[in-house]
Amino acid sequence: MIRKERKKRKLNSDINVVPYIDVTLVLLVIFMVTAPMLTQGVNVELPQAAAEPVDDQNEEPVILTVDAEGAYYINVGGDEKAPLSRDEVADRVGKILASAPEKLLLVRGDKSVNYDQVVQLMVLLQQVGATSVGLVTE
Repeated sequence: MIRKERKKRKLNSDINVVPYIDVTLVLLVIFMVTAPMLTQGVNVELPQAAAEPVDDQNEEPVILTVDAEGAYYINVGGDEKAPLSRDEVADRVGKILASAPEKLLLVRGDKSVNYDQVVQLMVLLQQVGATSVGLVTE
């Protein structure tokens, strides 16, 4: 009997990573496209100013917005696009400051809003216990 000897193939243990790279790049593109659309809030035209940015903090700041008609909005505790009365703003900010006294408060005022509206909001924040309030500009 004649026996043919077969060559044993050496096993290839390499992983093909090309499909994983393709999936990763597709996910990256999806996140890059959707990230700008996730910004929510009330549209206001911020005034231009040359100012230094606020120190980066781990917690998200409370942003109070005054739109062109003088309506108040807050980004915490409910619908961000629903206008609030002065009493509702005072109540919400008071509760936030009671639980976190060092919480960063920022005021966004539309550039066409009456300056008095922004000042009245800052006075209201001071009355509920805010020790410092920042102004948001572009």
